[in-house]
Amino acid sequence: MSAPGAGSTNAALTDDQGGELGYSFKRLDSRGRVRYTACYKDIRGNVVSAGTYSSKRAADKAWQQAEARMDQGKIGHPSRGKQTFAEYVKNTWLPNHQVEPSTMQSYTYTLNRHILPTFGPMRMVDILPEHVRAWIAKLKDDGVKAPTIKYAKVLLSVIFTTALNDQVTYIHPGRGVRTPTVAVKPRTVITPEQFDVLYQALPDSDTQLLVETAIETGLRWGELSELRVKDLNTRIRILTVSRAVVEVNPKFHPDGGRFIVKEYPKDKEFRRFKLSRQMVDKLEEHIRSEGLDRDDLFFTWKHVPRARSRTKALVDVDTLGWTKPNENGKTYKHGTLSAYNAGKCRCEHCRAAFAQYRAKRRGEEGKDTPRQPRQRDTDGHIPADWFRRQVWKPALKEADLGIHVRIHDMRHAHASWLLAGGADLQVVKERLGHASIATTEKYLHTLDDADETALDAFSKIRNRSAR
Repeated sequence: MSAPGAGSTNAALTDDQGGELGYSFKRLDSRGRVRYTACYKDIRGNVVSAGTYSSKRAADKAWQQAEARMDQGKIGHPSRGKQTFAEYVKNTWLPNHQVEPSTMQSYTYTLNRHILPTFGPMRMVDILPEHVRAWIAKLKDDGVKAPTIKYAKVLLSVIFTTALNDQVTYIHPGRGVRTPTVAVKPRTVITPEQFDVLYQALPDSDTQLLVETAIETGLRWGELSELRVKDLNTRIRILTVSRAVVEVNPKFHPDGGRFIVKEYPKDKEFRRFKLSRQMVDKLEEHIRSEGLDRDDLFFTWKHVPRARSRTKALVDVDTLGWTKPNENGKTYKHGTLSAYNAGKCRCEHCRAAFAQYRAKRRGEEGKDTPRQPRQRDTDGHIPADWFRRQVWKPALKEADLGIHVRIHDMRHAHASWLLAGGADLQVVKERLGHASIATTEKYLHTLDDADETALDAFSKIRNRSAR
């Protein structure tokens, strides 16, 4: 509220230096009642209201307290802390927080899923450490995993750090509040022998080349799927990593697309390193066979329509037995529509019965028109989830390695194999684009046979007396 003009009933007070202090003035409200409005100057020299009160004494106390807060460096207006957490996040924090679109997508999901349901309706000034501790305990009780809780807590702390700096609130409720321990599991790295088995299980030569390039270069998926012909100097066998692609929900894309090409990799710096002769020869042959130009992607998504699977023939339902009792205590014969619908059974026989029923309605009766096959929204880049479901997981199942392996683990294997083979730690750090050498050191001794040299040395001394 602006200060009154010459018509105010109280002249402004002045301090010893001649500067203007706060004051209060009398006014009438809409019902004709006398009220007193407190005024003071903010840090920019603007006269603002500290509230309206029923007595002059209360109004004078209000502007004096406001100036006391100013003297303590608390320049934010108290009313800012009365906005809800949801209002602050959606109207102030998110719109003005400069992060990558993929990070904004992750923030938004975590906020909507884990943070806003608890803190959204609460006022910023009302959120205390006890509320954060209770929230973490509830997440844990609800079965949320420790890494997810830690990430949500970090995001909440980032929001309140900004609010504290902007003096929306004067305490940080996340400070000193602990989250469940995130266990650091031993890193399992695929061995060369296991990789050869997995390589043979891949469906075609294109995916084999992609996976071999991943393990020979140690590229992240976003760098690998954005790799272009111009990035490889085949004459000197030098690969330059200067870009990465991320896939986001269209609502987080500036143009409503799916893929965003960033003109820098994750570490924000280009890196260059050499490839083996055999790897370059394979990539050169791929360029020739595919007729790729300088700006073309090495690896692109190719849509191959899948044939619809035939529904399984039904068996005699009298031989299949009965379902477990449902919530009403009733049981049904396996392989029937009743078992699927009322019994909620999803065994292969009940699902087959339902599939036969749907196929008959669509085919013979012309009902329940099936949905059109989903078209991937891609500009040529390979969607990570498609590759994982359609290529990677089937190959892993066929290879039956006995360990869980992700496509990102090809990067881990690249580092581990280099170090196990005697490569310099600093060289490996630069090839992988790690910001800290401590990250690279985590790959030391990750292969199962990495300690054989140490054991041989120990045995040599241990058995010296026997010799």
